Amino acid sequence: MGMRFNASEKYEIIRLVEQSDLPVKLTLTQLNIPKSTFYDWYGRYQEKGFDGLQPRVDPERKQWNQIPEHEREEVVREALEQPEKSPRELAFHINDTREWFISESSVYRILKSRDLITSPSHIVMKAADHFKDPPARVNELWQTDFSYLKVVHWGWYYLTTILDDFSRYIITWELCKNMRSDDVERVVLRALDITGLAGKTGQPDPLSPVEPDHWKPGSIDPLIFDNKSKELFLSQRA
Repeated sequence: MGMRFNASEKYEIIRLVEQSDLPVKLTLTQLNIPKSTFYDWYGRYQEKGFDGLQPRVDPERKQWNQIPEHEREEVVREALEQPEKSPRELAFHINDTREWFISESSVYRILKSRDLITSPSHIVMKAADHFKDPPARVNELWQTDFSYLKVVHWGWYYLTTILDDFSRYIITWELCKNMRSDDVERVVLRALDITGLAGKTGQPDPLSPVEPDHWKPGSIDPLIFDNKSKELFLSQRA
């Protein structure tokens, strides 16, 4: 990219070329200014004077990707005519019916600037700083997790972990080739054996559903994991 000159520098170059005893081409070569650039400056200078040397700004697009004003007005008009449509739906509609493209985020920003969006089009879920009923001792609350791992030339593997929520200690883990209910059952039963909780009476009701990522260990015999509903069913030992 060539060097940028301000209006004063352009004027000084024009004056230097006019007063030079050398041919214009040779003078411009020594100044490293292309002939087409110089004659563009010179033509604008002769037509508008010093003001013609100011950087030209397209009033329609001050930035290469700025949305023209008439397109902004069309977005607002469509929003007023179809108030039931969300920014995403308006963007789809405009892209289908116009010869220009606009993104959902651009539609949202345009309408937001005109105070045409009074509430968010989506609900933001914010995680709490802590559990409502945090565990008070070890083995009161466990967490399970499957992490996807891709091994080059071997394929996908799944790291299964059981973590005690109070101590943040990983009780056990296993690298599985699949992510089936029997994989969950095998790892959970091993954690029960390690902690000595296998066969002990707990609080859950018979066959009461508990989220697999967040459940309390107790008497789990049998242990049932419904892969379709993603729920872990616990039943007390008879």
